[in-house]
This record gives sequence, C-alpha cells and structure tokens, in this order.
Amino acid sequence: MRCSTLNRSQRGMTLPELMIALIVFGLIISSALSALLSQSRGFRLGSERMDALQNLRFTANALELDLRTVGSNVPDNQPFLIFIDEDVIAFNADYATNVANDVWAVYYDPDVPLGSVTALTTATTITIPHTGIVYPAASYQAIGGVGNSPAETIVFFFDPDSSTARNDDFALFKQINQDSPELVARNLLQTGGRPFFSYFRERTPPSAPTRIEPVATGLLPWYHSVPQHGSAADTGTASRIDSVRAVQVSFTTTNGRTGADERLRSLERLVWLPNAGLEVKRSCGDEPILGGNLTAVGGTLPGGEPVVTLTWGQAVDETAGENDVARYVIWRRPVAQPDWGDPFLSIPAGQVTYTYEDQNVASGDQYYYALAAQDCTPSLSPMALSVLITVP
Repeated sequence: MRCSTLNRSQRGMTLPELMIALIVFGLIISSALSALLSQSRGFRLGSERMDALQNLRFTANALELDLRTVGSNVPDNQPFLIFIDEDVIAFNADYATNVANDVWAVYYDPDVPLGSVTALTTATTITIPHTGIVYPAASYQAIGGVGNSPAETIVFFFDPDSSTARNDDFALFKQINQDSPELVARNLLQTGGRPFFSYFRERTPPSAPTRIEPVATGLLPWYHSVPQHGSAADTGTASRIDSVRAVQVSFTTTNGRTGADERLRSLERLVWLPNAGLEVKRSCGDEPILGGNLTAVGGTLPGGEPVVTLTWGQAVDETAGENDVARYVIWRRPVAQPDWGDPFLSIPAGQVTYTYEDQNVASGDQYYYALAAQDCTPSLSPMALSVLITVP
C-alpha cells in the first residue's frame, strides 16, 4: 500500500491558528456592531431632537394663531379676556363661523357645530378649567342687538401628563365653549421654573405717558368678575384684566427621555393682542332701511328635490339714502320654534335683485323666513317676514 504525504501548501489550519482567526473575526464583528449601534443611537436621538423641535414650533404657532384673535368682533359689553393665570387663559373671540359670507369671523368652516360658533349663554355655562368659576354670568347680544353674540369662548390650559413615564411634563389642551377639551401638544416642560403664561398690561401712571409693563406673577389670577364689560361696576380691581395687551408664552419640549438621552428645546414668545381694548362700535349712521318685501315660494328642482326660493330687491339704503348696506342676513324658523335664533346665511350686497334657493329642506317641512339689511356698523334693519311656507 502506497502512502501519500501532503506538502506544506496543502495542509489545513491548525487549532491555534483557527482560534486566533476566530478571535480576530469576533473583534471585527464586535467593533462593527458597536459602530452600528452608536450610529443607530445617534440617528434615533437626532430624530427625537427634530421631533422635539417640531413639537416646539407647532405648539408655539398654535398658541400664537389663536391668542392673536382675542377680542375679535366681540360686542362692547362682552369681555374679551375672561380669566388669566400661569397655566390657563380664557378669552372670547369670533374665531369661527359656519355661516357662508360671514366676513367678521376669523375663519369659515361649514362643518363647525352651531354651539361652537356663538357665545355661551346663561343656559350653556362652563366651568373654567383649574378654577371653580362658572362662566358666563350674563348673555351677550351681537353688535346691533339682534341674536346671540358671535364671539365664542376659547380656553387654553396645561395639565400634568399622566400618560408618560416622566412626572414633570405637561400636556396642552384647548376647549371651545362646551366642547370637550382637545389635545394640542404633549411632552412640554416648564422652562427654568417660569410660568407657561405671563402677561403685559397697558398702564398710565400719574403725570407719565402710557407704557406697557409686566404683570407680577404674585398678582395672578385675574378674572373679569363683572358680567358686563364697560359697565359702571367694571372698574378698579374688577377691570384690571381689561388692561392686558400681550401674553408671553414660555415652555420647553422634550423627547420624553431622561439622563444622557434627554433632548430639550426651549422657546419664549411674546404674543401681542391687537384687538384687546378696541371698541367695535362701528357706525355707518342710522340703522339701514330695507324698504322691501321677502318672497318665499316652495317648489321642486328638475330632479324632483324640494326647494324654497327666496327673492327680494335692493334695500333703500343700498344705492340711495346712506348708501351703506353691506349684506343681507337671512333667518329660517321652523313653525314649532318660538324664536328666530341665529341667522343661517348672509348674502353680500351688490346685485339689482336677489335670489336664494334653500335646498336644505324636506317635503312637509314648514318654515317662516326673515330678511334684514346690514350695514358696516353692523346694524340691522327691521326684519321683512315671509308667509308660512309648506315645502311640497
């Protein structure tokens, strides 16, 4: 039997050589995994840092956009600021409308519920968050004295956030009238112990020019305790809140982690209230004269759908007289409803004759319709009423 021998180039690895190779390979893999984990951690923290920054900007912009509407189109006897404190602010503003062509509200949204586009009344009160204050103590009519005020109540407030692992973070909520509070943002911290909200007021010292100065934190909270703004009782301590002209918002956003993984972004922004303290007694002269009739006729469209067609002519004061009619306001009242309530439509002036088709009706419904001309005050003319319409 022949034996063959392997030369040196054909031999395999010895056990020591294999062990050394495995150790070297393990070190390389360990180093690569360590670098990969470090890179992954850096990417994650970078992403969380960006999330915190975006949260910061979103929260600040949301607060500024809404706070700047404080007092917009608020009747003179309705307070523009209701309550202010370090973590809550409540105010009135004609923020949204669901009435087409309503030029006085800040935003138009046809899907907003009726209860969220007009003022609270003594029959629809709320308790301001973080307080025991029930608001309002009086009902407020729209400018011109017809219908409920269009200025709804908006409340921003910070609450401790129990949904996270931290015990020092807060969530920001927004409430409109009697609606449930909506979450605006979370992962919010106080900045260096400073309050979320601080305020600046207009003050005229004796024998000195008017100036803007900060409101001392120790003086808060302030509440408009007198129901009627501008009344004889709305003076002294009760009227201090009327002097506020700016809100300073301070907060810090976090990525929700602690220790070395924590990422923070802080912001401090001064928001001026351009409508605060402004009277909205717009006057175009006397109340407008309508001087015409409203005709309402029930019928059907070519497809068979029921419709009520309203027609009317120009008001006396649209192109003559005081020449100040800006629009026409329409009400619709079901036969079983005792009062007119709020208008459901306004039509801009500028036509010779006017026609509106109310297609939001059903066969058998019975309605009265009313029409008034409105000037820039805005004052309303006396209503022109239709006969009772039964929808065919």
